[in-house]
Amino acid sequence: MEKKKSFFIFTIFPQFFDCFKNVGIVSQAIKKGLVSVEAINLRDFTSDKHKTVDDVVYGGGPGMLLKPEPIFRAYDYLKEKGHNPYVLITEPWGRKFNQEFAKELSKKDEIVIICGRYEGVDERVKTIVDEEVSIGDFILSGGETAALVIMDAVIRLIPKVVGDENSLRADSFSDGLLGYPNYTRPSEFMGLKVPSVLTSGNHKLIEKWRRWESLKRTFLYRKDLLEKANLSDEDLIMLEAIKGGLTFDDYLKKRKEIKKRTKRKNF
Repeated sequence: MEKKKSFFIFTIFPQFFDCFKNVGIVSQAIKKGLVSVEAINLRDFTSDKHKTVDDVVYGGGPGMLLKPEPIFRAYDYLKEKGHNPYVLITEPWGRKFNQEFAKELSKKDEIVIICGRYEGVDERVKTIVDEEVSIGDFILSGGETAALVIMDAVIRLIPKVVGDENSLRADSFSDGLLGYPNYTRPSEFMGLKVPSVLTSGNHKLIEKWRRWESLKRTFLYRKDLLEKANLSDEDLIMLEAIKGGLTFDDYLKKRKEIKKRTKRKNF
């Protein structure tokens, strides 16, 4: 039986995570006992009657800083209960969060995410942190939103969380490329038709078309991903055709000709 994955969120706004835990895939994963998500209120670990979690910055400057004591006490509380979590903190200079990072985290049994607020956290907190993480180059009001993004991406990679695991392989970035376009009924809507290949019943051809579209979309919008992707010889032939402005049908007709002049290169 798969061991349950546990997420502990250190935050001053625990209610922020209520909806996340009660809808969609995450809710089902919790009900199945595959995942637990606990928002730990840092105010419960303060030492004064006012439950103070922040204070002014030493040396002067704008804004307030989260105090170290509540964070350390919350961490010690988990350790005393026998937990040994991998600790993340959301920081703008942290390691950029991506699918590869999400896959790494999906293998961890227990994860703590410390959510910064105001001007951040007292630097001494970093002594219990394993990794700093950023979800992008933009400003948020606090780390809670980033924690949601991280957990959602990681939880869906945990075995048995997503019902049809084939859908994970079709997601953008799952194999280093962007995803292919998808269609559903009706086959024609407002004069717009579903590509005929998808209704052909030829599953081998459909698979090839989807790979073509994935490579094409990646080439047009995220060429940088192609440099890191593990591309097959057939992928390179397709990319040569895409670079030449050919359609999928052209590629099928001229594949042998394209193959002869295709050499491994960076796109």
